[in-house]
Parts: sequence; structure tokens; C-alpha cells
Amino acid sequence: MSKNEQLTDSMFYIMAALTRPRHGYGVMSQIEETSNGAVVIGPASMYTIIKKLLKNEWIYLYDDSDSRRKTYLLTEKGREVLDGDLQVRKLMIKLAEAGLKEAEE
Repeated sequence: MSKNEQLTDSMFYIMAALTRPRHGYGVMSQIEETSNGAVVIGPASMYTIIKKLLKNEWIYLYDDSDSRRKTYLLTEKGREVLDGDLQVRKLMIKLAEAGLKEAEE
């Protein structure tokens, strides 16, 4: 990922959910629960993104002992990418908050 490239929102949510080992259904449930239902990622989108994250070596197959439920976890490289994107998102929020506050004055 280049310095200026950002994660898509769905990639961000999935990577954030994989700071702990989780299987696909657990990832989808965590995202939906944490966002109070505001964010829902379907299985097709999630598994497409998981393949991309695996290819980029941002996550790895943590446990595949159960052939039906594969468990994934962020790699160190994935943690760095997620943290870098988080910092950019914080700046975006700061900019938006300042702009809204300024508009009220």
C-alpha cells in the first residue's frame, strides 16, 4: 500500500475486527455489533476482501483445524497498515469537526 492509498471502509472494518483471532462469521458479527447495525458486511464482500488481505500479507490464517471455520488474525504488517490508516481517519475527523464548528460561528 502506498503512502497515499487508503483502505476501503470495509477493509478497515475487517482489519479492525481481526486484531483478535476470528472466523468469518465472527468478523461480520463483530462489525455489525460494534456499529450498532450501522455497518453490515455480507459474506461475499467479506471473503473477497479476506482474499486480498491474505495476498497482501496483512492477515494470515491463524487456525484452519476446523475445515468449515477458518480463523484469521492481523500480521504485524497489517497492524502497521491499519494504524497508519487510523491516523489518517483521525485527521479527517478533526478536519470535519473543525469545519462544522466554524460553520456554526
